[in-house]
Amino acid sequence: MGRFLTAAFFSSISIEPLFAQTREEKVLGDKKKFESMGLWFYNDLDGAFEAAKESNKPVLVVLRCIPCEECVKLDDDLLETDIKLQQLLKSFIRVRVVGTNGLDLSMFEFDTDQSFAVFLFNADKTLYGRYGTRSNRTEWESDVSVDGLYKALEGALKLHQKYPDNREVLLGKQAEKPLFATPEKIPALASKYTGKLDYQGAVVKSCIHCHQIGDATREYYRAEQGKLTEKWLYPFPHPKTIGLILDPRECATVLSLVEGSEAAKAGLQIGDQMTTLNGQAILSFADVQWVLHQIPDSGGTIKATVRRGSQDLNVDCVLSAGWRTREDIAWRASSWTLRRIGLGGMVLTPISDDERKSLDLADGKMALKVGHVGAFAPHDRAKKAGVLKGDILVEYDGRSDLVRETDLLAYSLNSVKPGHSVPMKFVRGSEERRVEITTAK
Repeated sequence: MGRFLTAAFFSSISIEPLFAQTREEKVLGDKKKFESMGLWFYNDLDGAFEAAKESNKPVLVVLRCIPCEECVKLDDDLLETDIKLQQLLKSFIRVRVVGTNGLDLSMFEFDTDQSFAVFLFNADKTLYGRYGTRSNRTEWESDVSVDGLYKALEGALKLHQKYPDNREVLLGKQAEKPLFATPEKIPALASKYTGKLDYQGAVVKSCIHCHQIGDATREYYRAEQGKLTEKWLYPFPHPKTIGLILDPRECATVLSLVEGSEAAKAGLQIGDQMTTLNGQAILSFADVQWVLHQIPDSGGTIKATVRRGSQDLNVDCVLSAGWRTREDIAWRASSWTLRRIGLGGMVLTPISDDERKSLDLADGKMALKVGHVGAFAPHDRAKKAGVLKGDILVEYDGRSDLVRETDLLAYSLNSVKPGHSVPMKFVRGSEERRVEITTAK
């Protein structure tokens, strides 16, 4: 068994403060702790890359949103707990970045709904690879582990040893020129933030969180184009979207395949290690996710090289149009913004089969229970319309075929005009109720 992170997390509980810290205290405490350690560059990318040039070591950058708790388990292991990992980290120049203010988005393209991400660079800023969580905060163990991180770091060191002979191949791992150079230049953020954290003032309020980059970018596209592309509705798809389940303890290795999926039809087998995808060296789950993010909405072919036993084999995985729409986006932090825009602040979950049967609601039709209704502006439009927790949404804008909250979010953003009054039908007990909720502009 690989070493998953839970045990190490619980072993560290005893050293945690017994009193609740404010967010401000957590941020300031993190800075004091890591600066006193003297092992990490803290919010100083320029200093880290200069040190890498002098030492000929690769650079490890940790993007860690403080004080998000969802990623503290991996963070504890990376920075304090795991002795074997600590030894490997000595081969890297390490830098900890706790806010995305001023972050060069041409270097850092990643799933912004993460709160912990690792980037591995050469001193000249050529990217070796990525590592990080992407899943629902309650399901992260299926995607990341200490063992998986260790093997990604080993893979980066091997690429570093071959550098610069492999530089041309690695250039494809870098993002294309971003829409905005840094987060604070995105219009929705420009009036609220600067390029640096304000440690002398309200430091928490001065920080641009990762998910805000995605939120602000989607707001920009919706304002400019009236809708979002599938790439921005379903960003950085999970590999299971194409039927590919990866082993979190290994380096991009197939753990299982969904029968009939694109990955299975391509001929991938359990135990295959993907060494390249579309010509890019693959170190981790996050690297696979990045390649999937680059595939057009219209579909395309992923050309993979896999290690199967002692053989290197070529495998083509063909994705058809609409492949992204199977992705679930309801778990994402950014889904709260989408709910505000299209659902008036409601959070919806599928009802059980027994409840569907008791209410005589047909299978395959919308039946989404309201689990939460926003109480404060601008998330309170559903509440003002009279929607209550426990109501069951069965029709939205005349549609009853949108069976997932994800499908409803996508429809509300791309098929309903901003500021449009949407008719909805709910079931409350034995009664049907009809309301109208206006989508956000």
